[in-house]
Amino acid sequence: MHLRWRYIGLVFAGGTAGTAAREALSLVIPSINGIPVAILLINVVGALFLGVLLEALARRGADEGRRRILRLLLGTGFAGGFTTYSALASDTVFLLIDGDTWVGLGYAITTIAVGALATLAGISLAAAHHRRRHPDAAGEGAS
Repeated sequence: MHLRWRYIGLVFAGGTAGTAAREALSLVIPSINGIPVAILLINVVGALFLGVLLEALARRGADEGRRRILRLLLGTGFAGGFTTYSALASDTVFLLIDGDTWVGLGYAITTIAVGALATLAGISLAAAHHRRRHPDAAGEGAS
């Protein structure tokens, strides 16, 4: 179903915008003591965004029509292009090779842990927003 040119185009457009945004931020935000802070922030913000987006879309109904378009454009495309776990991996390896073992491990573990917490926070924010807007649906267990 997702191998339709229309959907591929949405992912491509979103991915292009997400990658451009990531590159712009990584050029503007300098490393601090050799730690690529931009990549850490980008991955955490992307995780938060994806948590909010997917929870909000799931609470609004089935993955079809406008919800599918938004998921593919903004979730798979933009967030997929914006976040970069390959840069996290290579930055970690460079820190390890340079002899900064504890810094490298701390950087990797912090990025993953804080990213997971950001995703949970995003899901919680979207769920709370949904409950405020739809108090009659508070008993629903959608997530």
